[in-house]
Amino acid sequence: MAKKFRNQQWVMLLICMLCYLFFYTGRHNFGWAVKDMSKELNIGYAQVGWISFSMLIGYAVGQFINGNLADRFSARFMVVTGAYLSVCMNIAISFSQSAGLIMIFWAFNGYFQSMAWAPSSKVISNWWSKEEKGKAFGLFTMSAGLSSAVTYLLSIVMIQQHMEWRMLFRLPVLLLLVVATIYLWVIRDKPSLLGFQEFEENRSEPSAPKEDWVRRYKVVFNNKGFMMASLSFAFESMARYGLIFWVPVHYLGENWKANPSYLWVTFLLPIGMATGALSFGILSDSLFKRNRIASIRFGMLISAGLALLIYLLPAENIIVGAVLMFFVGFFVYGPQANFWTLSPEMLGNKYTGTGIGLMNMCGYVFAALGEPMFGHVIDLLGNSDVIFIIVSVICLLSAIVISLVKVNKMPYLTKIPVS
Repeated sequence: MAKKFRNQQWVMLLICMLCYLFFYTGRHNFGWAVKDMSKELNIGYAQVGWISFSMLIGYAVGQFINGNLADRFSARFMVVTGAYLSVCMNIAISFSQSAGLIMIFWAFNGYFQSMAWAPSSKVISNWWSKEEKGKAFGLFTMSAGLSSAVTYLLSIVMIQQHMEWRMLFRLPVLLLLVVATIYLWVIRDKPSLLGFQEFEENRSEPSAPKEDWVRRYKVVFNNKGFMMASLSFAFESMARYGLIFWVPVHYLGENWKANPSYLWVTFLLPIGMATGALSFGILSDSLFKRNRIASIRFGMLISAGLALLIYLLPAENIIVGAVLMFFVGFFVYGPQANFWTLSPEMLGNKYTGTGIGLMNMCGYVFAALGEPMFGHVIDLLGNSDVIFIIVSVICLLSAIVISLVKVNKMPYLTKIPVS
């Protein structure tokens, strides 16, 4: 029985990873479409930033709602529904002729994309013990980083094949359609649905007499340490999306057709992110002895310095640029694996979905606010190099805020009145 359970643990984790590996084909494709889209629709980068803002706000609102729903409804059906609807929104954008219509579809797409992360995190939390959560979430977060790499790879190949920007919204998402169907077929929300026992830490949590969505939000909002961690995560997300969205715009502006290797420098950004996610999940359990705060602070300080180096060093040196791009991705995204484990550790498994959803909402609100800011500064200065200075400052703010967090090791003693 133990061997069967271990096998099922890995099956559930790997299928969650497989599905999320292709989820970003439905949203990280946008940055690669921006250059040609702005020319065809005659819009500036500031307006493009507002279109990106709409998706990120839709995602943030969705995280606030769907994280809570993940503690009540089946993650299996939530993830698949979100994937199918995201595919529909991407295809609808590919046929749109106006920036306004694209903004509407992109906002809805953000909401539908939000139906995957917190529910799948809840599945992983249910299937893995507290001793191995760091490893499990590290692997899952790695799949998100690799999802960016998959999307970057597909986009670079399509651009080099001189496909129009609309195809970026049509072809890659077909892979999401396939893996979401596999997810529906294989995933089960918790061990008991396959005849296994739940982990003791999950079964030992006291249940409120009337556990409703209001109480779940109260538990999260009243945990000041977790809210402070969510603010640090918000700055980390703003820095991450500043890189993911604007780095392709930056390198596409370097006359890439004369030197196509510029585009492959950008590919090392998501590769670094994926590697960092896996490494930080493992390092936090070993080197940092599950001290998630120290691990996060370390990553954000290093990424602040690396972003500043990218700005200071000459862009013509492709090898140096590629190495720095890999490591800034490594350190800016790696700490996310540690942020997610703070939810079950500070709130308890019963509130994991709500906590992760709220944390992710904070991250995407800040990321959304950052997009028009980045676009406006680029329009104002006529130079995209400045994004690396902004990213450096934001990473430093994340490191400062996370240093103020104290992890509450007794989350179940919090007195929250039932209403």
